[in-house]
Amino acid sequence: MHSILATFLTGFAISAALIMAIGAQNLFVLRQGLKREHVGPIVLFCGCADALLIAAGVGGVGALLGAVPKLTMALTIGGAAFLACYGIKAFQRMMAPEALSVTAPVRITLGSALGATAAFTFLNPHVYLDTVLLMGAAGSAQQPELRPVFVVGGATASISWFAALGYGARILTPIFSRPLAWKVLDAIVGVVMLVLAASLVGRIVP
Repeated sequence: MHSILATFLTGFAISAALIMAIGAQNLFVLRQGLKREHVGPIVLFCGCADALLIAAGVGGVGALLGAVPKLTMALTIGGAAFLACYGIKAFQRMMAPEALSVTAPVRITLGSALGATAAFTFLNPHVYLDTVLLMGAAGSAQQPELRPVFVVGGATASISWFAALGYGARILTPIFSRPLAWKVLDAIVGVVMLVLAASLVGRIVP
């Protein structure tokens, strides 16, 4: 029992440490949480995706991915393009005369929201570094019979974080009742997306 709990907490702690860094996916979940648009499905998608990727890493896919540099490059290029486009759109929203508000009607469909979530998840090479390679390596170091427990611990941390981020965002509602706050958020989103895109391009440009 002690080994099971220790393995669960190890998976939880490593996953939590990796996922809490400010990134494209976290900012998207935060923004949707502030708008209160499709928060439940987005949180569930993010948690399930992380669980799948962690399980794949523990199962050996991480080693395979590291051995196929062309696949890594393709993911990097696609991720950089997507992040750059989203960053530009964030700046366009910031410059628009009209501003969002927390009481505004739904702006995107569930399909569009999940599509964007999938793109932020699977087109970001960092997610493969964190969940597949790093979590995979840590999970593979566990005893074979305890590896599923490690995966459950990591997945629990992931879905707990995204739920807190998505549903906890409404605490900030008084701040984001002001149009200026949305413009500041979009400015931050735009900068982060473009910086992440540039960092990805820097990996493939000698």
